Amino acid sequence: MSQNAPASRRVAPDALAGYVAALFEAAAVPAADARQVAEALVAADQEGVSSHGVMLVPMYLARLRAGSIAAAGRIEVVSERATTVVLDAGNTLGQISAALAVALAAGRAAEYGMAAVSVRRAFHFGAASRWARRMAEAGCIGIAMSNTRPLMPAPGAAERLVGNNPLAIAMPGGSGGAPLVLDMATSASAMGKIRMAATTGRDIPADWATDAEGRPTTDPAAAIKGMLLPAAGAKGFGLALMVDLLCGALSGGGLTREVQPLYGDSSQPYNCAHFFLALHVPDFQPAESFSARVAEVAQQVRQAARAPGVDRLYTPGEREWQLAQDNAASLALPLPLIEELERCAAECGRAAPLPLQ
Repeated sequence: MSQNAPASRRVAPDALAGYVAALFEAAAVPAADARQVAEALVAADQEGVSSHGVMLVPMYLARLRAGSIAAAGRIEVVSERATTVVLDAGNTLGQISAALAVALAAGRAAEYGMAAVSVRRAFHFGAASRWARRMAEAGCIGIAMSNTRPLMPAPGAAERLVGNNPLAIAMPGGSGGAPLVLDMATSASAMGKIRMAATTGRDIPADWATDAEGRPTTDPAAAIKGMLLPAAGAKGFGLALMVDLLCGALSGGGLTREVQPLYGDSSQPYNCAHFFLALHVPDFQPAESFSARVAEVAQQVRQAARAPGVDRLYTPGEREWQLAQDNAASLALPLPLIEELERCAAECGRAAPLPLQ
């Protein structure tokens, strides 16, 4: 497969968000919800996390049409105590239930010191970092995680047993404007990155995935039919399994094989689960001194001795933050993705071209 990047065109992020929101509104999503989901997807593209960006729009729309996503779903409180809440998302768009969950977690943490919110019958919520960072912006250490359908084998196994369940941790503080945010899949790579490679005609590294027979592959199409490899082998698998239990078992929602393929039968609810934890920093340490220590550690990372050929060192989340600044006014989209979005618009009865720059 070709390693050359496909041709692209630029678009203003706000214009792209408006275009995508209109597609969701055409699928009966309330206007405010449509805009919130669109902005989350565009923000991921601005940060260079295109696997969680607007490439997801066609799949979201297909599921909305098929009914596995509730366009105007009602989120219900299953149980609640002072510091714990369980939500039933009712198969609504994941960004909507996640926004409510992190608001509850951060709000209750500010009152009680810490709070946890779990969500069942949920849908894909995009980049986990977005939700961890929101809690950090409210003065909390924010932890966000989700389970997915099985994608990875256990060490020595020859079948998918657990998802590449993502985990994000965000610290309030930092330095130079960049937040300290870890966002990682528990696989060597996210499936979304492999799907983006397939869309753009690029090979993938040989240690990301196997084909259906368990052989390492650089072909994204073969990887999509095969298995993802855990990050750091048994360690990645073990972490993924614990995230699955924290999300699915604790909420009473789907876990392991109960979570359905995201790109499978569009009429079947995805049935994933989420978990959010907020730790209110002032209940542990004065916020100013904590932020100063975070900033100090971040500077130690950036100023550490560099290996030969390395120009700059980054803290977790800093590259994405810098890309978001760089892409604030203009964002590049591959031409195949632009064509796909315009095809979706035509199917929705809104056959308008994307307002490119």
